[in-house]
Amino acid sequence: MTDLTLISHHLCPYVQRAAIALVEKGAPFERVYIDLSNKPTWFLTLSPLGKVPVLQVIHGDGRETAVFESAVICEYIEETQAGTSLHPADPLERARHRAWIEFGSAVLGDIWNLETATGPERYHAAQQRLTEKFGRVEAELADGSYFAGPDFSLVDAAFAPVFRYFNVFDQLASHGIFDKTPKVRAWRSALSERPSVIQAAADGYEDRLHVFLAAHDAHILKIAA
Repeated sequence: MTDLTLISHHLCPYVQRAAIALVEKGAPFERVYIDLSNKPTWFLTLSPLGKVPVLQVIHGDGRETAVFESAVICEYIEETQAGTSLHPADPLERARHRAWIEFGSAVLGDIWNLETATGPERYHAAQQRLTEKFGRVEAELADGSYFAGPDFSLVDAAFAPVFRYFNVFDQLASHGIFDKTPKVRAWRSALSERPSVIQAAADGYEDRLHVFLAAHDAHILKIAA
C-alpha cells in the first residue's frame, strides 16, 4: 500500500496536471497547500528546486520518497497506478505526446507574460504569441473531444489548466486568441466538462486569480470591459 500526498499551490497549473492524472487513474491522494512566498523548511527539504508540485510517496514500510517536476510526476502516476492508460501504446506516438506536453509548458510561459504585463506592449506581444501557438495546436488536433480523438491523455491533462486561465481572461477582455481555432475551442469546451479537470482546481480559483492580477497591476484589468 502506498500513500500519496500532492504538495500544491492554489493557482499552480502544473499542480493541476498532476491532480488530473491522479483523478483519472482513480488514485486516492491528499492535497497539502503551501504559500510559495513563504516556503516552509520541510517543503524545501523535499523540493530541491523549491517548486510545486511535489508528490510525496509514503511506502508500506514507512519510507518516504519525494517526486518533483510535474512531467515526472505524471509519468510516475501513469506507470504505477491502475486504470486506463493516459499515454498511447505506440512509442513514436508517446514521444509526440510528450513533445506537445512540453509545448503546453511553453504556452504557460506566454500566459505568465500576458497576465503579468503591466502595459500594452508586453500584453499584445504575449497575445500574439499565444494566438500563433494555438494556431499550431489547431493543426495537430484529431477529430474527437480530446487531443488525440476520443481518448483522454496526459496532453489533455497538460492543456486543461491552460484553458482554465481563459475562464477569467474571457470575462475581462476581448483578446481574440481563439477566434480562428474552432477545434481548439471545442477541445477547451470538452475539457471544461471533464470531472477530473473540474476537481483539479482549488476552491476559489477564479477569485484568487483576480487577486493575483490586481497584485501584479495587470494590463488586462486596465482594459477590462
